[in-house]
This record gives sequence, structure tokens and C-alpha cells, in this order.
Amino acid sequence: MDNLKDFFAAIRAGDTAAVRTMLEAEPALAATKNEQGQSPMLAAVYSGRAEIRDLLLAQGVHLEFYEAVAAGQLESVEHFIDKDPDLARSYSPDGFPVIALAAAFDHFPMVRYLFEKGGDVTAVATNGTGYNALTGAVASGHEQIAIWLLENGADANYRYGAGYSPLLTAAANGHLEIVKDLLVHGADIRAKTNDGKSALAIAEERKHPEVAAFLRSSGAL
Repeated sequence: MDNLKDFFAAIRAGDTAAVRTMLEAEPALAATKNEQGQSPMLAAVYSGRAEIRDLLLAQGVHLEFYEAVAAGQLESVEHFIDKDPDLARSYSPDGFPVIALAAAFDHFPMVRYLFEKGGDVTAVATNGTGYNALTGAVASGHEQIAIWLLENGADANYRYGAGYSPLLTAAANGHLEIVKDLLVHGADIRAKTNDGKSALAIAEERKHPEVAAFLRSSGAL
């Protein structure tokens, strides 16, 4: 379709009017995939375009299981798992554990439901990123989910990527309350990235003075 690239560009840009117009002219666009293999729904969710996600839902687009998880459609997810309970431990086509998708996109009831159905909070992405549910919640600043994960088996000292830990990620993103929560749950304040940067150094580098001050007062070097 000639309009495919423009369609996905409009999704990424959050141009709801353009997306609506293109769908009205060419409804089949709703069932397409971009070069990364993402559907319109997944592209909207990954881009943080809630209005376009809601537009697609209102138009009744077909959702695969992992798309329903990412979009926060709990009732739909329940129907899928009623038919196939193993889906709670499954991965999206781009390699993310579905429970990590729920955590990253702030769907707390979904996280709990998937866990109750056998989802593994420690499951790691198969795409080389090393992401799991806790890293998703921490990076996105979802404190309530992060605390719950820590209380239900997530590792506060999990290492991924270039030697990052949840604490290092929280410091990098300026999430002070999550930094505190991680330390309460045993995170190593001395942890460093592969290139030798501590949480304190990262907080200072990223200009998060409150996080830096707290870490310093907690004994970070």
C-alpha cells in the first residue's frame, strides 16, 4: 500500500486526524504491519499515542493477545487466557514477555492477573534488550507496579543491557521515589554500569539534583 509509510508516520507523530482520515479512505490499513513487524495498535502504544490507540479500539480493530495486553484490554486478555492459559507466560513477536508489556504501559490490574495465571515476573526479553517487568515499570516511572513486582519476586539487582540495574535506570530517569523503593528492597547503591558509572554519577550527569542529593545522603559515592 502506497500509504503505509505515511500511515505509520502519522501514528508515531500522534496525528489522530490524519490516521482517522487514512483509515476511512483505506480501512485495510488497520490490518497492516510496518517494517518492524508492528501493527498499528502496537505502534500507537509503543509511541505513547493513547488517542490513536483509543481510535483503533473504537473502530473495532482485531487484537492479537499481546496487543490486547499492551493496550490494557483486560477483558479481552481474560478471554484469550480462558482458551489458552499458557499465554500468560508468552512473549510478543518482538520478544517481550507479555507481563513486561503490561508493566511498562502501566496496566497494573493486567500485571496482577497475568501473575495469578502463571506469568513470570522475572521473565527476560528474548530480543537482546534484557528487559523484564521490573525494568519496564522502573524506566516508565510506574512506582506502584515496581513496588508490587519487588514484593512478588522481582530482583532489585537484576543487571541488563550495558550493565544497568533497576536502580541505575531509576536514577537515570529521575524517579526519586522508585530509587527509594529499590533501596528499601535491597538494591545495591554501589552498582555501576559497564563503563563504571554509579547511580549518583548518572543522576548528576542527567541533571536530577533531588535524586543525586538523596543518593549522596544514603552513602552513595
